[in-house]
Amino acid sequence: MQIHHLAEKPSILNKYLAEIRNREIQKDSMRFRRNIERIGEFMANEVSKTFVYKPHDIQTPLGTKTVSLPDEKIVICSVLRAGLPLHHGLLNIFDDAESAFISAYRKHTSGNDFDIIVEYLAMPPLDKKTLLLVDPMLATGRSLEAVYHVLTMNEKPGKIHVIAVIAAPEGIRYLQNKLPEDTHLWIADIDDRLNDKAYIVPGLGDAGDLAFGQKIER
Repeated sequence: MQIHHLAEKPSILNKYLAEIRNREIQKDSMRFRRNIERIGEFMANEVSKTFVYKPHDIQTPLGTKTVSLPDEKIVICSVLRAGLPLHHGLLNIFDDAESAFISAYRKHTSGNDFDIIVEYLAMPPLDKKTLLLVDPMLATGRSLEAVYHVLTMNEKPGKIHVIAVIAAPEGIRYLQNKLPEDTHLWIADIDDRLNDKAYIVPGLGDAGDLAFGQKIER
């Protein structure tokens, strides 16, 4: 697995990350969603640098210009519901991409133990396409593993890019052992650790709740 840690090199990305973490600024859910969206736009630009490009002749009013354009059929698949603002940011850049949506949530069993439940899936064909698998928080990695297996049960993407805003080292190590070796893992920033409830520390809280309001726990 190839890991891309984008915050290692200082950029405007740091400002967006600082604001989504700030407990005062994140009270504004519209600003929180927009910052996640902007992070998605920033990350999409970085992902695009790995694509295959082919020359195309473009007719202008005064002549012809040869331009290298991406030769990729992209499907953006977001984990509901927290992945939606990040999905929008990626779709703003990859505006001709197809979209897929899948649900995954933690169902607590006893103590801090939990199972990952996947209930909903809507997707186009994935065979030979470039799959961008999107979830803003990579904690244990178990949700992303679960949705990957559901998505690829009868489909075989040509390339796989996993895109997360904040990740814990434990989740990164887990996915390294569970996803194909040629997977690209794109992370805006990597945090310290998971706590005993498997939440990222220092993290930012629950991305879905901050974007859309508190949910009833199942």
